[in-house]
Amino acid sequence: MQRTCDDIRPAYEFDETCQGSCPEAIIAFLESTDYESAIRLAISLGGDSDTNACMTGGIAAAYYGIPDWMIEKAVGYLPEDMLAVINRFDGRDLKNFCK
Repeated sequence: MQRTCDDIRPAYEFDETCQGSCPEAIIAFLESTDYESAIRLAISLGGDSDTNACMTGGIAAAYYGIPDWMIEKAVGYLPEDMLAVINRFDGRDLKNFCK
């Protein structure tokens, strides 16, 4: 946990193990200033970037929250059946969130 994103990037390769991805995801969060910067930092590391961004995003969402504009954008891509599942899980109507 003593490394920075700049330390990690040059040699980081795809590593799906917990030991090879969780510390990097946490470091990306720790260097972030908001939700978007957390995701961008995680992706910038390379390697298993989708997994790292998911882990970093989960931490960042709990800490910063997700900006409304991102939720609105994402909802526009989702079919009705997926929105129904998310609404049941989240306890709010995301389709009407965008109106």
